Amino acid sequence: MNRSSLLAVAVLGFSALAAHAFPIAAPGTEGFSVIVAGNSPIVAKYEGNSAGYDNYLYLERTGSGAPGMDGNQANDLFIFMNHSSPVGSTVTLGTFAPGTELIFRLFVSNTGNNFYSGPASRNSDGKPHARVQDNWQPSTTLVSFEDLYGTPEGVNGYNDLSFSFSNTRGASSVPESLPTGFCLALVTAGMTLVNRLRRSA
Repeated sequence: MNRSSLLAVAVLGFSALAAHAFPIAAPGTEGFSVIVAGNSPIVAKYEGNSAGYDNYLYLERTGSGAPGMDGNQANDLFIFMNHSSPVGSTVTLGTFAPGTELIFRLFVSNTGNNFYSGPASRNSDGKPHARVQDNWQPSTTLVSFEDLYGTPEGVNGYNDLSFSFSNTRGASSVPESLPTGFCLALVTAGMTLVNRLRRSA
């Protein structure tokens, strides 16, 4: 990268920091999931917001208190409200089995909309409403929500509620481990293609 490109990146980064005095998860992580990384308790920390709407953050839980979506919002655990929770405040969510996905719901009281972390298919507008940045800090995931229906604001959005989680990792919706037979077939097909390309060259 040349000097002018580095300068442009630095200026953009400074502008983003000047516009938002709190961290926002990196672009390109929209629709990722929050996954429990180990056996320690999960601690949520409120990092900040610049939203006009009142947003309430919940952990989706079933009737037994386990993480998951059962359609009954009365079971969900309230975590933060963007305009009343102090920035820097923490909430311990509990201990969960490693590999468990934690699904978070943003309730926008001004519009009545609910938006969920993870794949876009969970949201009524078919768009991802949360960025999930893996390893933002050691063993800590940064999550930033967008509260507008149908029009997430791209690189300048996802600034309506940011929070972080200890003992978690971010993951795309692509399965991390595939069946051995599938992987072997994929490698074999790749090698066959390479050999054919060599012969035709």
